Amino acid sequence: MRTPSLEEVPEASEHAPKGSDALCDAGVAPTIRPMAPTLAIDVGTSTTRVAAEGRGVIFAEPTVVAIDTRNGSVVALGHEAIELVGRTPRHVVAFRPMQSGAITDFDVGARLLHGVLERCGLGRFSRTRVLLTVPASATAIERRALRQAARRAGAAHAHLLEAPIAAAIGLGLPIHDPVASSVVVVGAGTTEAAVISLGGIVSLASLRVGGDDLDRDIADWTRHHAGAVIASATAEALKISIGSAARQPLNRSAEVPARMTLDGEGVLLEVSGAQVHAAIEDHVGQIVRASSECLAEAPPDLAQDVLVHGLQIVGGASMLDGLVERLADATEVPVNSCDAPGEAVVLGAGRCLEDLGRLASLFASAER
Repeated sequence: MRTPSLEEVPEASEHAPKGSDALCDAGVAPTIRPMAPTLAIDVGTSTTRVAAEGRGVIFAEPTVVAIDTRNGSVVALGHEAIELVGRTPRHVVAFRPMQSGAITDFDVGARLLHGVLERCGLGRFSRTRVLLTVPASATAIERRALRQAARRAGAAHAHLLEAPIAAAIGLGLPIHDPVASSVVVVGAGTTEAAVISLGGIVSLASLRVGGDDLDRDIADWTRHHAGAVIASATAEALKISIGSAARQPLNRSAEVPARMTLDGEGVLLEVSGAQVHAAIEDHVGQIVRASSECLAEAPPDLAQDVLVHGLQIVGGASMLDGLVERLADATEVPVNSCDAPGEAVVLGAGRCLEDLGRLASLFASAER
């Protein structure tokens, strides 16, 4: 069958079919524009994760970017940027643009997101649509800054989704049903406890406290009580290995490299589980109290649902030894954890990519 020339194609009338159907009827193949790539991005205080539709998590690296301050160019990102710390000239500086779940340096945050998009194989002209997670307690200014940073990084469209709702979706909870879904997200910079029903947050307790604060607690304790300075990575290792949120500390100890504050001498410092427990107890208590207050503020019917179904705890800092048991004792409800708590938020946002139109109400509430 011969394809007619453009001159032979009849002019469209008000009765003719419109769009690609009209072209097909005329024998001309329509131009098919590829769908713009869509990504879900969880820009955490400590780690940035990216999920793609149907592919799961495709990027997970520290929220750190090394920049050449002479010309503003990005030297390294993520793990590579951390490896450069202490090994570069003075004009190459490693930045952490996120603090307590919010962008504190807009320009660096935009450069970080641009680098993340490039690492995911997308350029500035890919017309990428991104879905960004944001703390439910984030201010309007913080939300706007995150959206603008994404657009400056090259995203054509940037939507927001509140982290507790994303986590609930990632866990497969029935957030659109008239029953309570309770989630506690313990991240590096924030802790948020939420009771969700009918697609919205009914009760919320939020703290600008997270795993990074526990690391600083341990480092501060060694400096004030032992007269020794330890690196932040060393403090984190102590938290993971011998730290505990339980009422009773772990009967363990560890030796870590340290530097004495008086003479600068390098030593091996022995730290016990009881010392780490004492250092982090104040902030652990705040996390537990905030979760209890969230449940106490929920309507009675929804609180009853939580008693039956329990609450879910996610976030990288939720893996602290004894935190699940401590939270269960304080709230008197079952507390459940998942296999990959650090990925629950970004995986939930990734699931939303499959139906952005139907879930528009979730994004509208997050973009207030």
